[in-house]
Amino acid sequence: MESRHWIELTLLIGMLLLLAFPIGRYTAAVLSGQIPEMLLRVESRLLQSIGVDAQESMNWKTYLFALLSFNFLGCIFTLGVLMLQQFLPLNPGKLPGLSWDLALNTAVSFATNTNWQAYSGESTLSYFSQMVALASHNFTSAAIGYSVFAVIVRGLSAKQTVNLGNFWVDLTRSTVYILIPFSLVFAIILIGQGVVQTFLAYHEATTLEGIKQIIPVGPVASQLAIKQLGTNGGGFFGVNSAHPFENPTPLSNFLSCVAILLLPLSIVVAFGRMVGDTKHSRVLILAMMLVMLVGLGVGLHSEFQLNQLTGTSMEGKEVRFGVFNSVVWSNWTTLASNGSVNAMHDSLSPLAGLVALFNMQLGETIFGGVGSGMYGLILQIILTVFVAGLMVGRTPEYQGKKIEKQEIIAAMFGLLLPSVSVLLLTAVALSTTSGTEAVSNHGPHGLSQVLYAFTSQSQNNGSAFAGLGVNTPFYNVLGCVAMIVGRFGVMVPVIWIAGSLARKRQIVASEGTFRTDSFLFGALLLSVIVIMGALTFLPVLVLGPGLEHLLLQKGMSF
Repeated sequence: MESRHWIELTLLIGMLLLLAFPIGRYTAAVLSGQIPEMLLRVESRLLQSIGVDAQESMNWKTYLFALLSFNFLGCIFTLGVLMLQQFLPLNPGKLPGLSWDLALNTAVSFATNTNWQAYSGESTLSYFSQMVALASHNFTSAAIGYSVFAVIVRGLSAKQTVNLGNFWVDLTRSTVYILIPFSLVFAIILIGQGVVQTFLAYHEATTLEGIKQIIPVGPVASQLAIKQLGTNGGGFFGVNSAHPFENPTPLSNFLSCVAILLLPLSIVVAFGRMVGDTKHSRVLILAMMLVMLVGLGVGLHSEFQLNQLTGTSMEGKEVRFGVFNSVVWSNWTTLASNGSVNAMHDSLSPLAGLVALFNMQLGETIFGGVGSGMYGLILQIILTVFVAGLMVGRTPEYQGKKIEKQEIIAAMFGLLLPSVSVLLLTAVALSTTSGTEAVSNHGPHGLSQVLYAFTSQSQNNGSAFAGLGVNTPFYNVLGCVAMIVGRFGVMVPVIWIAGSLARKRQIVASEGTFRTDSFLFGALLLSVIVIMGALTFLPVLVLGPGLEHLLLQKGMSF
């Protein structure tokens, strides 16, 4: 690495921290209902117009039912738009409707905040589909993450109650007061950098060779802003943020990198303020930063070593951004459950690809998605305090609530279901003709392609190795299963835990209480997270990118 890389990394982390703390304080205020009275009255009347009583507080079952119903109806709406887009407006390219399996996969993908794309946007989707069907999910899926985060915080903070807030109020406030304003500002900045934002039809140009070429355009900046801030990741163009119309300058690349981690980090700050334990949130931030820096170091070291076969590490990278920015982006996007790319992960060195895989396989715990990263981390914290309780022979406690058998069981379901989905579906794909026909490389790299696809979908990330032909009924349907399990297999246990904790009385901390604001706790938490990930995925990682790395040293490539 050169000195300019160290400077850029310092600026990235510095700007991230500088913005995360005030945004975190603002987020805590919004989710706690600390909103001007005038806005509260407007909000109440708007909700009342659609039959929602903003003053009504729901128990965990009612809250969960409202959340699941909203997601189901959203999927049905998006499925209809995608399959019927040829009859809908804003379709200057006269693009046909999608097949049932691709439309279903896309609808589930965006509803679950995965944004897995088995298609190339500019040649498959109309402006209407991109804006109304997909970009709307970018807002609502992120807002749902905020909502579930708010529920688990209330469960930890409440004093023997069944009331956990109102889903419709949480959804509205997260969207209106957080996601829309920040996305609007970011979109204007991106337009200033040259990101396309237009409803004009695609342009036809003539190349120097005299060949006609279609240049796709569209309302890109508006989708790009929420795609990054909402940890969605779904690009307007097929190559995502490697496209010059979506990521035109080094500054747009820099700001997008900051945006990827900004809201997930700010939510950790908000968590500390909402539970009244800011020291604890700082320990969590330090733990996240440590994991990020270690993974980044491994990836950069691997990519900056010249490839023995090609003599370069620029394959699959954008020449505008180079190796450093490609590795930083791949590391941050897989940690944050964002899924956007500015380089092709299929061309990463084996160890850099391993880091990207392992980042996702840690679950949505280190940064993770908006809201979902923090409530996923709480599941790991519950497991950590349980382990600590076993060591000292005490009933584990967290934020003044006893962690008992039912919380441990629910937490284990939330942690293990996505992992089971990854391994089981990868095994199914590799043992069937329909699965192996789509693999473009043989040997360990082919295994990595399939493993990456189901890891990305089961952990709601959405990025891809880009070498796997996934637009088939087989992969589209299995992908739906992976994304649903990855999203709701975690969300349902978290809401149940919130309901269970809310009914418990607060316990005053004593000398025997295991402190969660110490470096010892941070070290134990990291150990639990890494060991869980390693025990689950180490064998398949060794057979995939690990073996590929060793064979590459012998001059073999795949």
